[in-house]
Amino acid sequence: MNITLSDKMHHFQTSIFNELSNYKKKKNQEGNEMIDLSVGSPDLPPAKYVIDELAKHVTQPCNYGYTLTGIDELHRTIATYYHNQYSVTVDPVNETLMVMGSQDGLVHLPMALTNPGDIILLPDPGYTAYDTGVALAGAAVYGMPLKEDNNFLPDLEAIPGEIREKAKLMILNFPGNPVPALATKKFFEQVVAFAKKHQIVVVHDFAYSEIYYEDKPVSFLSIKGAKEVGVEFNSFSKSFNLAGCRIGYIVGNPTVVAGLNRLKSNLDYGVFFPIQKAAIRALENSVSFSEELRAIYKRRRDILVSGLNALGWKVDTPSASMFIWAKVPKPFTSTEFVYRLMDETGIVVVPGNAFGEAGEGYVRIGLVQPEEVLKKAVAKLRSSILFSTTEVPITNK
Repeated sequence: MNITLSDKMHHFQTSIFNELSNYKKKKNQEGNEMIDLSVGSPDLPPAKYVIDELAKHVTQPCNYGYTLTGIDELHRTIATYYHNQYSVTVDPVNETLMVMGSQDGLVHLPMALTNPGDIILLPDPGYTAYDTGVALAGAAVYGMPLKEDNNFLPDLEAIPGEIREKAKLMILNFPGNPVPALATKKFFEQVVAFAKKHQIVVVHDFAYSEIYYEDKPVSFLSIKGAKEVGVEFNSFSKSFNLAGCRIGYIVGNPTVVAGLNRLKSNLDYGVFFPIQKAAIRALENSVSFSEELRAIYKRRRDILVSGLNALGWKVDTPSASMFIWAKVPKPFTSTEFVYRLMDETGIVVVPGNAFGEAGEGYVRIGLVQPEEVLKKAVAKLRSSILFSTTEVPITNK
């Protein structure tokens, strides 16, 4: 039997992450020690009280049915969290919706808001799931380059007039992945005005809201008029180390929230009840846990940044997120450097062009290993040929 895949599958090729994973396995099988700084998943556990809450409800036989939606208590707790953290008032009934991880919502939302051929404005470089959502909706991408000379913020004025008029959706992400930039209140005010003028729905991915080191990130919904034009996604994965539990939420414009809710009612049957109860406990105790988590990531950040700069690899110190966005040393391309790094040092990072054309010339480095492992990574770099000579032969993989 001749089985062929749909034309849509042309949009879903094997990702660079799988390629890196396969090459890492190959190097491991050859006896090489590998230090993986490529993944964007926390290596730390959730708080013990969150685990205890999950365990308590897992033992109850009555908790194994469909939840269908977020339970009322979770939606109320999300509303309280936004009020306490950002002075934002959201209606727990009409302006809050639980999703099976923020990626789940981000991928599905374009289908609820756009038609085939509509334009979606995406950050370039940006999180790869955004492109997935565009492809599923049959929409078209217009990339908004994130450039260093503009503090890695999109230049809204550079978007051509014909694109502005055809665009239906804009996705933003601050603190960002892969670029750990922060948006200012002034920038978000410009976004709200831009969205109102051109009738564009704004989606802000706020998954790294609790991982910052100096100034607290600005919630898009804290800007006057933001709820009229958009929504904000948040996640329990990064802020509370619950990545495997697959739970997140969207808050904001009630029409957008209702549209996603309607779509989701046809796609899934909700998140396991004990996980929702654990998520409630995480939000209720976010202040102390987040302070401890930020302290851990800050120590890791400082080890890597100071270590890399001491080697002559000049990298900026991120003020938020769990990544370092580093320029690739000459004469390498992003992909060439990543594979040479694995060959010469056993360190795995992600080429910036995996996140979009504007990511060429950079790599993303994750703060996802203990301090001693990061110190070992710096030592491996120090002893490698990559940083002991300026002329290194390049081998393409």
